[in-house]
Amino acid sequence: MFSAAAAGAFSLWLPRPAKGYTAQEVRSRLSTRTTISDVSKQDLETPALCVDLDRLEANIAKLQAGLKESRIGSRPHAKTHKCASIARLQLEAGALGICAAKISEAEALFEEGIDRICMTTSNLSAGKIRRAMRLARRSPHFIQAVDTKNNARDLSDAAREAGVTADVVIDVAAGNRTGAPAGAESLTLAQWTDSLPHLRLRGLLAYDGGAQHVDGFVERRERALRGMEESAKTCAQMQASGLDTGIFSGGGTGTYSMLHAVPGFTDVQAGSYVFMDMQYLAIGSEDGDPVYKDFLPSLTVMTTILNNRFAGKLTTDAGAKALTLNRPRAGVIGEPGMDYDAGSDEFGVISVKESSRSYAIGDRLELIVPHCDPVVNLFDAIYGIRGEQVEVVWPITARGCSQ
Repeated sequence: MFSAAAAGAFSLWLPRPAKGYTAQEVRSRLSTRTTISDVSKQDLETPALCVDLDRLEANIAKLQAGLKESRIGSRPHAKTHKCASIARLQLEAGALGICAAKISEAEALFEEGIDRICMTTSNLSAGKIRRAMRLARRSPHFIQAVDTKNNARDLSDAAREAGVTADVVIDVAAGNRTGAPAGAESLTLAQWTDSLPHLRLRGLLAYDGGAQHVDGFVERRERALRGMEESAKTCAQMQASGLDTGIFSGGGTGTYSMLHAVPGFTDVQAGSYVFMDMQYLAIGSEDGDPVYKDFLPSLTVMTTILNNRFAGKLTTDAGAKALTLNRPRAGVIGEPGMDYDAGSDEFGVISVKESSRSYAIGDRLELIVPHCDPVVNLFDAIYGIRGEQVEVVWPITARGCSQ
């Protein structure tokens, strides 16, 4: 199992005095200066959510290059970053579109200019369906998932009332979480959906979330390809019956490099690749390395040491309200001998087996988070860092958009 030691393999931490700038203060400074050399990431109020811009850009470029070579596309999932500015970078790099998990998330991204959105979760309630159709009326590129006949009928009725023809995709189960069972049931649903007057069938989704975190590349590839076999057959059946299969989307950060082997597959819904986290770093690389090295960890939480008075212990200001999960442990960058416990609401408690130096109250540490998606949803803004300096402050556009 991957340990916090890998955190030290990617970056060194260099302490600097803190000035304590808030996101609003940093934005103000950036807007009034031509140079920003005096705004360091070490100056930020903590806990602070930071992204290394060089690594973020390299991760986006690597995914696009790898998929281009495999002759499939990307449709990155915004549930990871929930940030219109990052979605824009992904689209500019060549993504076919952006995925959203919830209608509120799609609405927030659209209001900030992201208009090629595929919603991967079905809208069931009358209120959410009406909202989806209002978005479809404003955005001709909006696509939404459907996985039951009743839902398809409700969508068609709402589309008629909204005066639109709504684009939809069939959610085909590639696991046991969401979607219609692959095979006859999904094919019948697709044919039924295609017959409805106010819906336009665009293809299918098949996301196997369980395959993403399988330890070991060979085992993960076997699970991923096996899990997509029935979805691929369904896609072929849809195509043979004359249905549109222009979209056959699925996969994620852990399986992005494997799915070109699936017949008919068009694009990958990778999300966490832009940031990475301790969960993904633990799944292992193709060369047998226990650390997953395809993408670099770019997302960190900066934390401040509040107490060093107890032997072998340090207390910080980043607990569960900054990191959400406590398994796997957050990784302390540059300090593999530290075990970070984020089990307390407000505080992190570090057990120090060994460290590169002694730490004083007020010193900073930088953490690789356990799982990036829920961590991002805790913060209002993310600081974009180039080297050691703050280059930009991006609002988390869809923070809290969980409906």
